Order: sequence, then C-alpha cells, then structure tokens
Amino acid sequence: MNLKELTLEELGKKFRIKGDYHTHTVYSKVGPYLHGKGRIIDNAAAASAKGLEELAITDHGPTDFYGLDQKKIPQMREDIKNAVQAYPDLKIYLGVEADIVDTPNGLDVSPEDFGLYDFVNAGYHYVPNCHMIANWIAFHLPYPAAGREKLRRMNTERIVRALKSNNIRILTHPGDKAFIDEHAVAKACEETGTLVEVNVRHRHPNLEDLKIYASYDVKYIIDSDAHSPDKVGRYVKSLALAISAGISPDRIVNIEELRSE
Repeated sequence: MNLKELTLEELGKKFRIKGDYHTHTVYSKVGPYLHGKGRIIDNAAAASAKGLEELAITDHGPTDFYGLDQKKIPQMREDIKNAVQAYPDLKIYLGVEADIVDTPNGLDVSPEDFGLYDFVNAGYHYVPNCHMIANWIAFHLPYPAAGREKLRRMNTERIVRALKSNNIRILTHPGDKAFIDEHAVAKACEETGTLVEVNVRHRHPNLEDLKIYASYDVKYIIDSDAHSPDKVGRYVKSLALAISAGISPDRIVNIEELRSE
C-alpha cells in the first residue's frame, strides 16, 4: 500500500496517535493575558475523549513572555493529580517547553531546575536573549542575505549547544521563528537521541525541512502544540506531511497502526 496516496480520512482510520507531548494551559500567560486557553483538567478531558493514552502539559519556559511561574509548579502537580483521578486511564506528565537562549546551558531552564519536570522540551521563540528582533525581521520581512546567513549560523550554534548540553526530549518546531541549518540540527538530534517534532500548529518543519531530517537516523514525534483544549491530539495532517517527506510511520514514536478487523 502506498501511504502517500491515502486521504487524510483514510490515514486517520489506519493510524492513531497514542500521546500528545506538547500542550499549553492557562499557566502560559503574561499578566492577565492567557496564552493557553484551557486548564489542565480541560486538556485531560480532551485527550481522554480522543482516546489518548498519555498527555504532557508543557507550558512555556520561565523567561518567556508567556512563561510559567515555577513557584506554581506544586499547584500544577496538584492539578495533574486531580486530572488523573478524573481520567484514570490517562497518564499525564508535567513537562516544559524551554526557550533556546544565550545562557551557559543554552536554555531558560537551568540544569538545577530540570528536576522540577518529568522532561524538558526545547524550541526557538521570540524572547529576549536570542536576537529576538533580528530573527523576527529576518523571518517575516526582506532582510539582507548576509545578515540572514549570520543569524542562521548563530541560531544553529545555539540549538546544537542546547542539545548537547542538556537532556532534551523533544526539539519543538525546528526551523520555525528562526532560520537554521537543518543538516547540522538533524545531526545533533541524531547524536543526542533527541526527538524531532512535526508540529501541527506551525509551518516548520515543512516538507523540504523534513526531507532533510529524513536522511538522518532520528526519531520523530507529532505534537499538537495545542493552546486550547479542542486542539489537543491533532495529528493527521502532520502524519501526511511526514509520509510525503519519506518518513515511515514506524519512525514516529507516538503513532500506532490500527489493526484491521
């Protein structure tokens, strides 16, 4: 069977997503503005309704404009405990989506704070200490080629340093918000065993990006990057994108083929 010829509906019937390991909640906020729109219990309810086995709450790193307040982690743990009681068939992790920045370990989560979380994801965002303004302009507006290439080198160096300096589980939406050298990043993920995320919400990694990653010995994960509960567990379009890039579903760690009756 040629999976590339299947419709989205057919792919959804042939494969399922077992877990969503990148979702946001009301703990991602700046002042009164909620970046994530649902509570932990709401994300859990959505995941359970869609038949997921596992869910991760991964609000933004503490220095992000929308970053979580690490003092609230005990309350987040309590919210997870209550959600598990309400949905006992669902395993829920407390993670974080750390920002890749210019710090000694390359993240806005220090090595000492890794123990606060079940695991740490990391990705590029428009935050201080990462050439935020230059990256935004280069990514959205006309920008000198030489300047863009310089940013590409700096962005790539920071990602590689972060990957090699930390135990990062998932590299979130690589190539989104900042130009990078996909070959160098893919090689670093290969060497560190970091999962490459195919992100449902963002435009990158796109088809051409994934064709590059597909040539390296890396594993993939599809995540919704849900900022509202109704988006939790989305996967089919990203699965189709990965397949189009030559990535077999058996290389995607949270996708399972359904058995025919």
